[in-house]
Amino acid sequence: MWRCTVCGLTMESKELPENCPKCRAAKEKLSFLEEEKVKLIKRSQKTNDLHMKLAVLMDEVMAVAKEGEEDNLDPGCVKVFQAAQEKAAEIKQMVKAELQGHMKKEKW
Repeated sequence: MWRCTVCGLTMESKELPENCPKCRAAKEKLSFLEEEKVKLIKRSQKTNDLHMKLAVLMDEVMAVAKEGEEDNLDPGCVKVFQAAQEKAAEIKQMVKAELQGHMKKEKW
């Protein structure tokens, strides 16, 4: 596993490419990661993927809740849909913060 020191892209491969696939930095800007960092990244991959799936689901909840709010059947329904939008937005922000923390700790 290696990381680009310019853009931070991390990839698995046995050999370094000539350039970073993302930012095109030269091979000299790419470095192999220590085994401990590789273990940490691999361990966190499942959780990171679950966080991203959760963020997508929260987008879906917000869209459904917005549609329900616009339908405006009665005040009770609107209240439920508004609460769903607020909670989904809050959870999505929590996911973003958690992923940002993972990236800062190089668990990405």
